Amino acid sequence: METQKIKTAVIILNWNGKAWLEKFLPTLQEYSQEATIFVADNASTDDSVDYVKINFPTVKIIINASNGGYAKGYNDVLKHIDSEYFVLINSDIEVTAGWLSPIIALMDNDKQIAACQPKILDYNNKNNFEYAGASGGFIDNLGYPFCRGRIFDSVEEDKGQYNDAIEVFWATGACLFVRAVHYNEVGGLDEDFFAHQEEIDMCWRLKNKRYKIMVEPKSVVYHVGGGTLNAGSPFKTHLNFRNNLFMLFKNLPTSSLFTIIPMRLVLDGVAALTFLNKEKGLEHVLAIAKAHFSFYFAIPNLIAKHQKINQKNSLVGKKNWSILVKNKMNGIKQFSEL
Repeated sequence: METQKIKTAVIILNWNGKAWLEKFLPTLQEYSQEATIFVADNASTDDSVDYVKINFPTVKIIINASNGGYAKGYNDVLKHIDSEYFVLINSDIEVTAGWLSPIIALMDNDKQIAACQPKILDYNNKNNFEYAGASGGFIDNLGYPFCRGRIFDSVEEDKGQYNDAIEVFWATGACLFVRAVHYNEVGGLDEDFFAHQEEIDMCWRLKNKRYKIMVEPKSVVYHVGGGTLNAGSPFKTHLNFRNNLFMLFKNLPTSSLFTIIPMRLVLDGVAALTFLNKEKGLEHVLAIAKAHFSFYFAIPNLIAKHQKINQKNSLVGKKNWSILVKNKMNGIKQFSEL
């Protein structure tokens, strides 16, 4: 397939997402005139590809042979796109006028910025931040991710309190701007993750190379969330717990592995107990158990990956305290209180 020599490529990874394309692709096309839009199809079985071909003839389509999830899906597609910037965007996102230019300008002016995200608000409650990214991602000393505007399940109202562009630890994969040269430098997304937290892992690898990850809230998008896997899915629970362990093992300095990993395994056990009172609770407990066994079997592969990364001890956005303690024991629910 011929490569496309362009500055900004906006890529929607689609899997049986015709309804989302019908809802949000018109706005995306209207407000992304300066970019080339791609629909990357992950072997859909609905008629979403035909829908795009008929209704959006200027949108380029790349079809993957199989559904390899978010990570492999994007890795496979991006090999065919020659662009300075990749913008990885979920199909369940509504963009706004001028959403591209603030981030592209920011990254153009600082070549050390490898990745950036816009401000992510909730499509169904547009005054609130959205869970998956809010206004920039951070991580605590035990590997728990949180955001400006979201700590665990506590989501804040957007009152302009996080409107400054700052360096963060991770940028959300729901709407991820990444410089193509840096994406390729670190080998893209880790396909063993399939989906969930693979963008945090990639951002961590970029941070370990001393690149910057930013949020630019002058750019605003609205995210529905749960478009492919809803929050109540045991498979989603499995992926989140397994992938977090994968990410920690790969990116933590060796000196931290023998303290952080055992602590997380114990805390995961405590988390499993909290699922028992919920709907499908036993299924989630089994999903966490399966995540742990998947992690144990993956350790030889993870050791090889760990050895290829030059881990750093001090990184902007990685905190030396526990968000679990601050939230569950100290009652802190807003990022501004940390």
